[in-house]
Amino acid sequence: MSAIIDVSQLGKQYRVYRKHEGLWASVSHLFRREYSTVDAVKSISFQIQEGEIVGFLGPNGAGKTTTLKLLSGLIYPSSGTATVLGHVPWKRENAYRRNFSLVMGQKNQLWWDLPAQESFRLHQAIYKVPADVFNRRLDELTALLEVRKLIGQPVRELSLGERMRMELIASLLHNPRVLFLDEPTIGLDVVSQKRVQEFLKYYQQEERITVVLTSHYMKDVEALCKRVIIIDEGEIRHDGSLNEMVDRFSLHKVIALQFSDGEVPD
Repeated sequence: MSAIIDVSQLGKQYRVYRKHEGLWASVSHLFRREYSTVDAVKSISFQIQEGEIVGFLGPNGAGKTTTLKLLSGLIYPSSGTATVLGHVPWKRENAYRRNFSLVMGQKNQLWWDLPAQESFRLHQAIYKVPADVFNRRLDELTALLEVRKLIGQPVRELSLGERMRMELIASLLHNPRVLFLDEPTIGLDVVSQKRVQEFLKYYQQEERITVVLTSHYMKDVEALCKRVIIIDEGEIRHDGSLNEMVDRFSLHKVIALQFSDGEVPD
């Protein structure tokens, strides 16, 4: 079975402006600037099958968000190749854009001063979702996420947890086959985190959607992912099951001893 996401030797470099201290350095940089090259992603390779939900983990600056941006076609790679649903993401073909969504926990796609339903209507127009399909999916998603009574309120009046649920609805209205989630529960309280986790688990099982999830909350990963990819300094350090990751990176090990007579010897 061919992979729905196929990444081979994918890399991304950035040129970073280097500025030295002092007045003379500032003046000289007006005429000649110095740059250094930073490897955000270093020749990573992996495959993801249809219907998988994969945790993409790592510390801040490891390359997680850069990888999602590459797979979403928001930025061009410096090297390597990748295909998602048979498309090269950075070609931005309409057939690809209709079949994936990217949700970033720290960035809004909804209009701040308008009711969420107005942003949903805009998404309907952009993705050319038929009216009957749009209304049916909106009813289903608002019911599942328990926000049906809130879609008429301006987004700025909603709580952080309510806004994130609206963001998820907007990302799923056009029924994408691949969903990229970049820290979707960041800043949420425990109850809101749990609600988002339960929704994602249910929706993924029902729709067989492929999900790539980045998160710093291990509860998200434990609740949703059987497979995890760990990236650090732009390189993949681990790609395997969640249990394998725990065994490999756990700081503590628990050893259980069972004695035949039920008593602990001296």
